[in-house]
Amino acid sequence: MIRFNNAGLLLPADDPTQGGRTVLAPCRVDLAESRIAVIGANGSGKSTLLRMVNGLVSPSTGSVTVHGFDTVAQAKAVRRRVGFLFTDPLSQLVMPIVSEDVELSLKASHKDRTARSAAALAALAELGLEHLAQRSIYDLSGGERQLVALCSVLAAGQDILVADEPTTLLDLANDELLQRTLGKLRQQVIYATHDLDFAATADRALLVEGGRIVFDGHASEAVAAYRWMVRHGSMSA
Repeated sequence: MIRFNNAGLLLPADDPTQGGRTVLAPCRVDLAESRIAVIGANGSGKSTLLRMVNGLVSPSTGSVTVHGFDTVAQAKAVRRRVGFLFTDPLSQLVMPIVSEDVELSLKASHKDRTARSAAALAALAELGLEHLAQRSIYDLSGGERQLVALCSVLAAGQDILVADEPTTLLDLANDELLQRTLGKLRQQVIYATHDLDFAATADRALLVEGGRIVFDGHASEAVAAYRWMVRHGSMSA
C-alpha cells in the first residue's frame, strides 16, 4: 500500500523564481490497485506525485509511506521496494553494454560475479531480451533501450514500478511493445502518461490539474473528465 497522508510540496517563499508556488497540494490518497495511471497537462504536478513515491522528491507537508515505510525517514527501505523508470532511458543506463548495466543493479544482492552475470542473463531472458546481452546500449532502438532500462530496474527485485511517461520518446511499434511488457509484469505499476488510450487500460487513474488531484476513479472516467476539461478550456495553462 502506498499512502499519501496530507502530502504536498510548496516551494519556499524565498525561492527566487517560484517562491510560494504550490507544486502539489496536500492530498490524502491510498494507491493499492495493480495498474494506476496519472494524467494531466505538462507542469500539472504529475511527475512530482510520482517522484514522491520513492523519495526522489520529499513532501514539504505531510508524508508518503510505502508498505508502512516513510519515504524520507526510511528512504533506503522504500527504494528497495520501489523502482523508477524515467522518460529517457539514457538518463539511467549507466554501463555501455546491456548485460553490464543489468549486473550493476544486481551488485548488492549477488556478490559473486559469476552468479551476478547468470542472474543478469536470466533477468534479460524473462523480458525476452537475452539476444541483446552483449550489445552496446548506443546501438539499440529507443524501445530496446527502454526495455533494458526496465530490466535493470526490475532486476533489483522491487515490487512496485513507477514510470514517468515511459512511452513518450518511442515510435508506435516500440510504444506498443513496452505497453504489452508493462501489462504482463507482476509488479504494481504506477505511470504518468499523455497517451490517453494507455491511461484507459489502467485499473484506476488520477487526474492532476494545477497541482491538485481533481479526479480519482475508474481510468476511463478519468480520461473522459480530462477530455471534457481540455475541450471546455478549464485546464491550467
